[in-house]
Amino acid sequence: MHSDVTRRQFLGASSTLTAATLLAQQGKTAEADAKSLPATPGKIPRVAGINSIYRFRSHAYHIEGRIIHGYTRNGFHHQPRLQLVRMYNDQYPTDDLSKIDCPKHDVQICKTAAEAIGGEKGLDVDGVLLIVEHGDYPLNEFNQILYPRYQLFEQVVEVFRKSGRSVPVFVDKHLSYDHKLAHKMVATARELGFPLMAGSSLPVTWRIPVLEPPLGTPFQEGLGVFGYERGAVEIYLFHILEAMQCMLERRSGGETGVKSVRAIQGPAVWEAGDAGVWSWDLLRAALATTPTSNVGPLREIVRNPLAVIIEYADGTKGTVLNLIEATSDLAFAGRVKGLKDPLATYFHLPGAPGAKFFNPLTYHIEQFIDTGKPPYPVERTLLTSTLCDLGLRSLKAGGKFQESPLLNVRYQAPVDSGFFKDAFTDAGY
Repeated sequence: MHSDVTRRQFLGASSTLTAATLLAQQGKTAEADAKSLPATPGKIPRVAGINSIYRFRSHAYHIEGRIIHGYTRNGFHHQPRLQLVRMYNDQYPTDDLSKIDCPKHDVQICKTAAEAIGGEKGLDVDGVLLIVEHGDYPLNEFNQILYPRYQLFEQVVEVFRKSGRSVPVFVDKHLSYDHKLAHKMVATARELGFPLMAGSSLPVTWRIPVLEPPLGTPFQEGLGVFGYERGAVEIYLFHILEAMQCMLERRSGGETGVKSVRAIQGPAVWEAGDAGVWSWDLLRAALATTPTSNVGPLREIVRNPLAVIIEYADGTKGTVLNLIEATSDLAFAGRVKGLKDPLATYFHLPGAPGAKFFNPLTYHIEQFIDTGKPPYPVERTLLTSTLCDLGLRSLKAGGKFQESPLLNVRYQAPVDSGFFKDAFTDAGY
């Protein structure tokens, strides 16, 4: 039975929570013990880019290109307080741009990841960008792209160990396609005491309508929906998991981990909705926010739905749905105890070639390298990396429940989600 509390009343009441109260709810994260120091005040931090490839529209192109050229913030040009000094690329496709762009901007192209951060002379940069997305890599039996994030991360760590010191490291998207390797990466950062930031651009891009549930929101269920049909489904599956997680992590008690995850597809997805495993009301609310939502009954227009169903340790329910014919956006809806209507938003991703959703991500990378303080716990991406991997393993196993002690990831979300709320268009000048 619903109470008479409205969504408007909830959002109004949430604004009265004091910063002190919210800060008191935050727990200690892995980065709180970081031993490495932020960049020296007044000095422009020097960073190295370690990439899979650097070509037009690649993630490295979008992030490192913004460090070189700047980007729009609050409608006006913002030049990051970072200097890209070296670059290593694992592959050089025919449309590679590094050999054209790097000489123009005094960026040295290196033969190894170790050389990019100092090599035999020792660590001499203030930050590392590990951007391993895109390129020609094989798929494994779970339809995952075998990006060498972990291997390149280990090459960076080897230089840290030899140098006796370390610097902040940003890892683009998930930590690894293999959840066990992802946990090793976080464990290594804890061991050596260096700040580690990772994840998707989705949690910090624009949300329409603006939605930032306060810490302690009594979420009972969350649902994310997306539509992706090109190549490996994990590419956008990870993104929607991050989008849903950045909302549900704000629930009462913070993130307490996951009990089980499973993936199903085809008619079984609709049957699960009819049985109450996931909520049709939340799906409708999420799709209602998206500008690309299609016409027609979902059961008729969607050919092969896919669902990843998550049971959190505290009983909260989470589901992400890939409905290719229903939308090309990524959206979230959540049910909150005491509210009649769901909270819903979609994550705005301005299109190519500019892909301005890299603006907020680059901004947070800049702050991270400069201060040594991640804007959000790396444990979020550790959990979503684990969910993505186990979800695909469940799909391969015909929907079998996946359980693991490595799903027991606990952390507290930051008070400020860090997503951009300003205009995403240029002011014009």
